[in-house]
Amino acid sequence: MIVRVVKMEFKDECVNEFIALFEDKKEKIRSFPGCQYLELLQGLDAKKNVFATYSYWKTEEELNNYRYSDLFKATWADTKKLFSKKPEAISFKKLHSLD
Repeated sequence: MIVRVVKMEFKDECVNEFIALFEDKKEKIRSFPGCQYLELLQGLDAKKNVFATYSYWKTEEELNNYRYSDLFKATWADTKKLFSKKPEAISFKKLHSLD
Protein backbone atom coordinates (compact mmCIF):
# COMPACT_ATOMS: atom_id res chain seq x y z
CA MET A 1 0.00 0.00 0.00
CA ILE A 2 1.15 3.53 -0.83
CA VAL A 3 0.45 6.47 1.46
CA ARG A 4 0.55 9.86 -0.26
CA VAL A 5 0.87 13.06 1.77
CA VAL A 6 0.63 16.46 0.08
CA LYS A 7 1.23 19.58 2.21
CA MET A 8 -0.19 22.81 0.80
CA GLU A 9 -0.12 26.38 2.04
CA PHE A 10 -2.73 28.79 0.70
CA LYS A 11 -3.16 32.54 0.57
CA ASP A 12 -5.35 33.46 3.55
CA GLU A 13 -8.04 34.85 1.29
CA CYS A 14 -8.16 31.58 -0.70
CA VAL A 15 -8.75 29.12 2.16
CA ASN A 16 -12.54 28.98 1.75
CA GLU A 17 -12.19 28.62 -2.01
CA PHE A 18 -9.87 25.64 -1.53
CA ILE A 19 -12.23 24.00 0.98
CA ALA A 20 -15.10 24.39 -1.49
CA LEU A 21 -12.96 22.94 -4.28
CA PHE A 22 -12.02 19.94 -2.13
CA GLU A 23 -15.68 19.38 -1.19
CA ASP A 24 -16.57 19.37 -4.88
CA LYS A 25 -13.83 16.90 -5.89
CA LYS A 26 -13.38 14.62 -2.86
CA GLU A 27 -15.87 11.92 -3.90
CA LYS A 28 -14.41 11.74 -7.42
CA ILE A 29 -10.88 11.42 -6.04
CA ARG A 30 -11.92 8.83 -3.44
CA SER A 31 -13.72 6.74 -6.06
CA PHE A 32 -10.77 6.81 -8.47
CA PRO A 33 -9.52 3.25 -9.11
CA GLY A 34 -6.93 2.31 -6.48
CA CYS A 35 -7.78 5.01 -3.93
CA GLN A 36 -8.69 3.34 -0.65
CA TYR A 37 -8.78 6.32 1.72
CA LEU A 38 -8.76 10.12 1.50
CA GLU A 39 -8.45 12.64 4.28
CA LEU A 40 -8.03 16.43 4.42
CA LEU A 41 -6.17 17.93 7.38
CA GLN A 42 -6.01 21.61 8.39
CA GLY A 43 -3.41 23.33 10.54
CA LEU A 44 -4.35 24.79 13.91
CA ASP A 45 -4.43 28.41 15.08
CA ALA A 46 -2.01 30.56 13.09
CA LYS A 47 -1.55 27.78 10.51
CA LYS A 48 -5.18 27.54 9.38
CA ASN A 49 -4.03 28.22 5.83
CA VAL A 50 -1.92 25.02 5.83
CA PHE A 51 -3.58 21.81 4.66
CA ALA A 52 -2.51 18.29 3.89
CA THR A 53 -4.17 15.55 1.95
CA TYR A 54 -3.52 12.03 3.18
CA SER A 55 -4.49 9.18 0.92
CA TYR A 56 -4.00 5.43 0.59
CA TRP A 57 -3.45 3.81 -2.80
CA LYS A 58 -3.33 0.11 -3.59
CA THR A 59 -0.22 0.48 -5.76
CA GLU A 60 2.18 3.15 -6.96
CA GLU A 61 0.92 2.49 -10.49
CA GLU A 62 -2.64 3.35 -9.48
CA LEU A 63 -1.46 6.52 -7.72
CA ASN A 64 0.40 7.50 -10.88
CA ASN A 65 -2.67 6.75 -12.99
CA TYR A 66 -4.52 9.30 -10.85
CA ARG A 67 -1.66 11.81 -11.00
CA TYR A 68 -1.74 11.71 -14.83
CA SER A 69 -5.54 11.67 -15.11
CA ASP A 70 -7.77 14.45 -16.43
CA LEU A 71 -9.38 14.63 -12.96
CA PHE A 72 -6.06 15.41 -11.29
CA LYS A 73 -4.93 17.83 -14.00
CA ALA A 74 -8.15 19.85 -13.76
CA THR A 75 -8.21 19.81 -9.95
CA TRP A 76 -4.54 20.74 -9.66
CA ALA A 77 -4.91 23.58 -12.18
CA ASP A 78 -7.65 25.11 -10.01
CA THR A 79 -5.77 24.45 -6.76
CA LYS A 80 -2.32 25.74 -7.66
CA LYS A 81 -3.67 29.25 -8.34
CA LEU A 82 -4.49 29.49 -4.63
CA PHE A 83 -1.07 28.58 -3.18
CA SER A 84 1.08 30.97 -1.18
CA LYS A 85 4.02 28.52 -1.22
CA LYS A 86 5.12 25.59 -3.34
CA PRO A 87 3.40 22.39 -2.18
CA GLU A 88 5.33 19.40 -0.86
CA ALA A 89 4.38 15.84 -1.79
CA ILE A 90 5.83 12.56 -0.63
CA SER A 91 4.82 8.94 -1.04
CA PHE A 92 5.44 6.23 1.52
CA LYS A 93 5.25 2.46 1.48
CA LYS A 94 3.04 1.43 4.39
CA LEU A 95 4.91 -1.07 6.56
CA HIS A 96 2.82 -1.31 9.74
CA SER A 97 -0.46 -0.10 11.10
CA LEU A 98 -1.74 -0.35 14.68
CA ASP A 99 -5.40 0.25 15.54
